Amino acid sequence: MSNTRQAEASSPWRGVLLFLVIVVLFVLEGSVRNAFFSGSWNTSLAILNMGLISAVMALGVNMQWGYAGLFNAGVVGFLALGGLAPVLIATAPVPGAWDAGGVRLLLALFVGIGTLVLAAQVWKQVDRHLRVWALIATLALGFVLYRWLFDPAVTAIEANNTASAGNIGGLGLPVLLAWPVGALFAAAVAWGVGKVALGLRSDYLAIATLGIGEIVVAVMRNEEWLARGVKNVSGIPRPVPYELDLQNDPGFVARAAEWGLDPATASGIWVKLCYAGLFTVVLLLLILLAELALKSPWGRMMRAIRDNETAAEAMGKNVTRRHLQIFVIGSAVIGLAGAMMITLDGLVSPSGYNPLRYTFLIWVMVIVGGSGNNWGAALGAILIWFLWIKAEVWGPEIMRLLTMPLPDGGLRSHLIGSAPQMRFIAMGVVLLLVLRFAPRGLLPEK
Repeated sequence: MSNTRQAEASSPWRGVLLFLVIVVLFVLEGSVRNAFFSGSWNTSLAILNMGLISAVMALGVNMQWGYAGLFNAGVVGFLALGGLAPVLIATAPVPGAWDAGGVRLLLALFVGIGTLVLAAQVWKQVDRHLRVWALIATLALGFVLYRWLFDPAVTAIEANNTASAGNIGGLGLPVLLAWPVGALFAAAVAWGVGKVALGLRSDYLAIATLGIGEIVVAVMRNEEWLARGVKNVSGIPRPVPYELDLQNDPGFVARAAEWGLDPATASGIWVKLCYAGLFTVVLLLLILLAELALKSPWGRMMRAIRDNETAAEAMGKNVTRRHLQIFVIGSAVIGLAGAMMITLDGLVSPSGYNPLRYTFLIWVMVIVGGSGNNWGAALGAILIWFLWIKAEVWGPEIMRLLTMPLPDGGLRSHLIGSAPQMRFIAMGVVLLLVLRFAPRGLLPEK
């Protein structure tokens, strides 16, 4: 190990100091009002909440890349799968939807899954001279039966109360139950992708995940029976109080007066504090479990496989199986973050799942924070999210300073006006600076 790497790994106060810097940034955002900070605790806490959710996303990617060297290029897809869970679990059932086609829809899904299972058994059991034809016949028959059940069910559900519903609806259960269900949705798809791609070269996994991410988002946009497609689903239930309920509570109004705040501001701060506490508990619990796993024999085996697959395989380790394990676990964590994000937003909008935001930016968080270090992934996520949001405000101010020598006119106005759209360039610059001066991240793996 070089002297630089020894210095990076041996500084016990680096993490503490970096987290203190983040705390100072959020305090400045909440308490100082000028051209660079809003001076609003509502804004500061809103950035923090999404930063905590981004930290959970980054933790899932870090498990896959930092533990096992698996490149997931479809983070947005697993995030969208997790975001589907609050709609199917927590929202109220749509009147008439199940009577219109719910039972037939479930039968179609069972037939689809059963066809895949049967096809796998046919491939294993049938004589090799006949297996190809038997497989084709099984898939064709299953596909015809699936479409015969599925298409009329979907048509009936989407025709039911199209103005305000047109979807299957949910089960009306507590929204917190949707979080582990979102993790299960993402884990199930990750298992299917991993079974196909993880036995091949590593670049096939990147291609497969990139494709599955786009497929998942496309399905959510077009299958209106599932989550209303581009019509969106709003009113996702909350695990915390509503601002209007707090503002109508005389006790809360009295406490807000004691704090020197008006009820509207105080209710917004209180709700965001409740979310922040809930998200912090989830993040810390995940980091604790991840650290325990990383320091266990299983974690040491995963890092050995990451560093030298050939040597690990020669020692009797099933590399493909271990890769599948960590890929499913990491995807489940991403799905959990997706369910948390939809709960915070209260809205499912498939058109908002942008790969640049929910794949590229998450990778920047992991690389900047420190690949292989769970605390580094969390640090990088919160820091990068803060910079991502503030770049829209800081960009015009910095551009205004840089263009002061230019005369007032078209060029200067154009540069200042387009500065908020340069956030991706700003993130690229941050990434390049970190890779140049701290190649292993701000908190490198020990």
